Amino acid sequence: MIKKSEIKKKINLILELQNHGIDKADVLKVMEEVDRQIFVEESLRKKAYDNIALPIDCGQTISQPLVVALMTQFLDIKKNMRVLEIGTGSGYQTFILSKLARFVYTVERHKFLYINAYNLFKKLMVTNIFCKHDDGGLGWKDQAPFDRIIVTASAPEIPGKLVEQLSINGKMIIPIGDQHNDQILKSISKNNETLSITDIGSVRFVPLLEGKENK
Repeated sequence: MIKKSEIKKKINLILELQNHGIDKADVLKVMEEVDRQIFVEESLRKKAYDNIALPIDCGQTISQPLVVALMTQFLDIKKNMRVLEIGTGSGYQTFILSKLARFVYTVERHKFLYINAYNLFKKLMVTNIFCKHDDGGLGWKDQAPFDRIIVTASAPEIPGKLVEQLSINGKMIIPIGDQHNDQILKSISKNNETLSITDIGSVRFVPLLEGKENK
């Protein structure tokens, strides 16, 4: 049962998201409904409704709610869409996406995180999320094309393999830049064979690395 203090924190978080330009009703609704506490370590659960990134296993982080909401809002997901997520992490962003899309295909390079997320989705009885342990930069070719792609790790440049897996009129959200500095969150729309790129703002993500970790 959620405590009164936690309810107040969640209300304040939603107000903070609105004050920062999150205005799509479906995004605000799912951000309010999904319990972020489920996706963070027990010792950090009292901070679950703070608008901050928090550490998870394997040297990764669960993104701050504002960044999750911002990326989700710019994806402009419709209920019939198939979404590819690169970087499952804790599964928080994945679960948010699953509430808005038809299917979510998520790729995680760390086997430990992949197994944890897979088991959590099973426990939550989610049926529209499909998980894969692999190199995220390769995408998920067998299931392409995707209507939307979201990358939750920074790349030095736009990954060509992911662009190839984006459907015509599809959209990708990805942070681009050096891992040691702030990156620029970019919205990439694919129109026939041309790309339209819009800068959204500065963010800080862990780097998108090649290969996969088997532990």
